[in-house]
Amino acid sequence: MSSTPVPDITLNNGATIPQLGFGVFQVENDEATTAVATALEVGYRSIDTAAVYGNEAGVGRALAASSVPRAELFVTTKLWNTAQGYDSTLVAFDESVGKLGLDYVDMYLIHWPTPNRDRYLDTWRAFEKLLADGRVRTIGVSNFQPDHLTRLLEHTAVVPSVNQVELHPYLQQGKVRGYDRAHAIATEAWSPLGQGGELLEDPVITEVARAHGRSAAQVVLRWHLQLGNIVIPKSVTPTRIRENFEVFDFELTTAELDAINALDRGGRIGPDPDTFNQG
Repeated sequence: MSSTPVPDITLNNGATIPQLGFGVFQVENDEATTAVATALEVGYRSIDTAAVYGNEAGVGRALAASSVPRAELFVTTKLWNTAQGYDSTLVAFDESVGKLGLDYVDMYLIHWPTPNRDRYLDTWRAFEKLLADGRVRTIGVSNFQPDHLTRLLEHTAVVPSVNQVELHPYLQQGKVRGYDRAHAIATEAWSPLGQGGELLEDPVITEVARAHGRSAAQVVLRWHLQLGNIVIPKSVTPTRIRENFEVFDFELTTAELDAINALDRGGRIGPDPDTFNQG
């Protein structure tokens, strides 16, 4: 097992995922190789990419060059909207593992429900086949609302292990997190730092940061971890990649957690899953 300080979350099928991982959204292919290599050196063992990011090959090069044993890595990728459907999902998966240079991936996610396409049930059946065939260790979804999940659970056999959604102190997703918890689905946060900017300058966050001698980003990541979220911050800056990892040697108080919890605005940075159907 890895000697990193990151706790594991046990998923509903028994697989384990590090609670803190490394994301590569909006990172160019070549830059992803360097960033992932840095993250692995720092101690990250969970790497999150997606077909639509266009950097699976770059991620794969970093994994291949790393001395970290494959069994210690947790690699996630996602199926893009245009590839939804049973047969097309299987083809897209082959393309993704080929670019990553892997025999299997640890987790495969449906990137968006794209309700106007209405293909996610057939897509999920392909996911179930990949799971049964041992080509993925666990399967999940991304950006699914409770209504999408309810329909999925009613018509398919395997409960998603993870629901990866936009989640940060300004969008705390209480309804989604409650639904996930009730159905033993782990919640994973994308854009966990709210893409920086306003959130990291919020007086509540900066005051807590000062109290602990930490950065605002470290405080927000610590908030996620203490809530039980899985979190995948992104950075291409080596100092920030390391800083985002150094969040296991302090704790927020109940009062500090409550103050951050009170920041919820319900406002999204990314698209609304009920209406997003691009691809």
